[in-house]
Amino acid sequence: MKALRRFTVRPQLPPPLQPLGPLIRNLRWSWHPASQDLFADIDPAVWSRCAGDPLKLLGAVSVTRLEELAGDERFLTRMHGLAADLDHYLTDPRWYQHQVAAGAAYPAAIAYFSMEFGVTEALPNYSGGLGILAGDHLKSASDLGVPIIGVGLLYRYGYFWQSLSPDGWQQEHYPAHDPQGLPIERVLGPDGDQLAVTVPMPGDRLLTARIWVAQVGRVPLLLLDADNEDNEDGLRAVTDRLYGGDQDHRIKQEMLLGIGGVRAVNAYAAATGHPPPEVFHMNEGHAGFLGLERIRALIADHGLTFAEALAAIRVGTVFTTHTPVPAGIDRFPVDLVRHYLDGDGPGDGTRLLPGLGVAQVLALGAEDDPGRFNMAHMGLRLAQRANGVAKLHGVVSRAMFAGLYPGFEPEEVPIGSVTNGVHLPTWAAREMYDVAGDMADWQDLASAEVWPSAAKVSRERLWELRNTLRGRLVTMARAVARRSALQRGATMSELEWTESILDPDVLTIGFARRVSTYKRLTLMLRDSDRLRSILLDPQRPVQIVVAGKAHPADDGGKRYMQEMVRFTDDRSIRHRIVFLPDYDMGMAAILCAGADVWLNNPIRPQEASGTSGMKAALNGVLNLSISDGWWDELYDGHDGWAIPTADGVGDERRRDDLEAAALYDLVEKRVAPLFYRRNEAGLPEGWVDTVRHTLAYLGPRVQATRMVRDYVTGYYAPAAAASRVVNTDLSVAKALAAWKDRVRAAWPAVRVLNVDTSGIGTEPSLGNVMTVRAHCVLGGLTPADVTVQAVIGRVDGIEQLHEIDVVDMDFADAMPADGATSDGSALDRDAEPVLRYEAALTLTRSGPVGYTVRILPRHELLASPAELGLVTIA
Repeated sequence: MKALRRFTVRPQLPPPLQPLGPLIRNLRWSWHPASQDLFADIDPAVWSRCAGDPLKLLGAVSVTRLEELAGDERFLTRMHGLAADLDHYLTDPRWYQHQVAAGAAYPAAIAYFSMEFGVTEALPNYSGGLGILAGDHLKSASDLGVPIIGVGLLYRYGYFWQSLSPDGWQQEHYPAHDPQGLPIERVLGPDGDQLAVTVPMPGDRLLTARIWVAQVGRVPLLLLDADNEDNEDGLRAVTDRLYGGDQDHRIKQEMLLGIGGVRAVNAYAAATGHPPPEVFHMNEGHAGFLGLERIRALIADHGLTFAEALAAIRVGTVFTTHTPVPAGIDRFPVDLVRHYLDGDGPGDGTRLLPGLGVAQVLALGAEDDPGRFNMAHMGLRLAQRANGVAKLHGVVSRAMFAGLYPGFEPEEVPIGSVTNGVHLPTWAAREMYDVAGDMADWQDLASAEVWPSAAKVSRERLWELRNTLRGRLVTMARAVARRSALQRGATMSELEWTESILDPDVLTIGFARRVSTYKRLTLMLRDSDRLRSILLDPQRPVQIVVAGKAHPADDGGKRYMQEMVRFTDDRSIRHRIVFLPDYDMGMAAILCAGADVWLNNPIRPQEASGTSGMKAALNGVLNLSISDGWWDELYDGHDGWAIPTADGVGDERRRDDLEAAALYDLVEKRVAPLFYRRNEAGLPEGWVDTVRHTLAYLGPRVQATRMVRDYVTGYYAPAAAASRVVNTDLSVAKALAAWKDRVRAAWPAVRVLNVDTSGIGTEPSLGNVMTVRAHCVLGGLTPADVTVQAVIGRVDGIEQLHEIDVVDMDFADAMPADGATSDGSALDRDAEPVLRYEAALTLTRSGPVGYTVRILPRHELLASPAELGLVTIA
């Protein structure tokens, strides 16, 4: 019969083995080979069956074996050495502490909120790229000593594991996860009870969430769990599945993450003595409600107004968008948001967030559609600093959100970029360590321009490593294909073919990622006959390993997957192309390392970053990719191949045909010939040299340590500095809010009355210096409140400026309103004085050139002149 509920009984370790407890509870083991080797030696067969989960290992290994190890001096010596090593890792000063000791004004703590975290398969709290990126962020922060607190939700069923039906349709399965069986611990309060937070819900209900912690090296990851007896059934299900349910379910999850997450961080800091965060980082808009909770607390605890509290929390908030298309943004019906705020009309107070008005909250998420509440818009309005996740994605994001900053050019929109990275110890195969260098100080490689050890490894050794990793991939693929065939209804007698699929000596292309329409899983199938000929080429054969999951609600993605699976089922080619179901971190590590070429062919520019190709590059895999995401900035012509794009082609089918043809051409004419061109000893010298360059050039650049350092120096440090100024003395927040109100009220009267120039004569030439003078009225503001700028650039046929240069103009003097301009023309009469500004512009462009003058707000606590979205243009 079927069990009603399940639970996990944790084993008791013999006293000599007690140090195993901390080694297992701290997830550093997931990226620490020596710890993994120790666990494997407890019982190799059980370790293999437990998929590398040491907690499951201890629950399955025999008591006799544990007692035997308790008397094994060699094992105990290794264990104690690793326990001491972990202690040093957790307590010794690292990069961050050295920077602070040298005088860097870095924050005491940073809270990092994300809907998912992919740290290890043993903690199945992730679905794909966003979660893996968040997990790598925490791991790298730990390695660098960055004092981050992660905040997320604990999902009882996590994300689904995937199988295929006989006809190739994705099937989702949701096994339940008992918290006691996961590598997490209860967060206890002073009374010894597990800490919990509550969030008000409509109908006078309270959503209660218990707090668990997963220790990711030095970084605590707080996970909120609603599946407890304090909640009614409907509320217990809030943390059931990652990205499951309808919008009503999703908004409850996001409110728990944001509002409950801030309360959990505060409770954790109070209970443990951990410094409270000075900076709050939203990893996507899912966490946007955290800003509202922080505003509520300032209103309740310090009597601030909404505007003052917003000014106070905004300076210390960072928002990262991973979305390159508007369709990817979380948007809720306004009526649904209003329902959870529990207000009856504009301006009414809320039960969810006492002290905040419904209209005030709804204004933060306002967009063009008055019926929708936009989480990304709220994130941008709550955060003073925002970024995309690659240079190109920054460009795309500035254009996508330019409507929030009317009057500014897209390049002036205050959204920067920090290119994603991946965690080297997690994703680099052990065999590649000697190419990277001494792993004891691998962090230093993150800031190096090249990996110095890559030049020292012989061609023969590099080729041997690549063959080893490809062979491991083939072995794994055969096992997964065999298991999948059984799940799809095959009998044991029909499985002989799975033992010979793929060839460890054949050029192998990997393609694995979330299956969504813009990633174009089936682009390679546009000309299936040509693909067959490439796969079956007698002299230069190619094999392809494909994997990925579609969102459960994405039938379009599922159809793409079914089309691919049916193609791979063809008996004539199934030894050369295979689809592997249930793509996860373990499969990704083998696939990203074992492929020779990593294929990525999204619709440009819809790939925000795409980190799977980075994982591959760490292992000497060559990228073959559309110039999108991170590849757009790091392709240098020698580290792989860029697939030409059919930009500007409006017909989607023709675009796909053209880009598929370019893909086939590259594989046939450049990729395969380079791989199969061998010297007398059978060594592909040109290929290996390209592998070496990829490791030396991309290795340091794709690491998450580089990414985290970029966040620390470019975002966390300035956010903390501003937060200290504003929040140490809340009168500063009040003054800042008052200044913003005054500027917004005055802005309709801010004008440029007149602009004139001199110095270039009737025939301007390169090098001429043009003096620009502007007469302005400021609507009661002072020159200290504004910046007046001359803007010059190329001008098109409709007088629009492009490739602009901006020069701040100097305040010259004030004159009565009835004064005159330098050319003698009368100025508009006004009750306030007219202010004259001047600037000298050197002409550096030939051809059509234009200029204008504009006025912007100025304040030392603004991170960008576009921050308020106010500008007056002549």
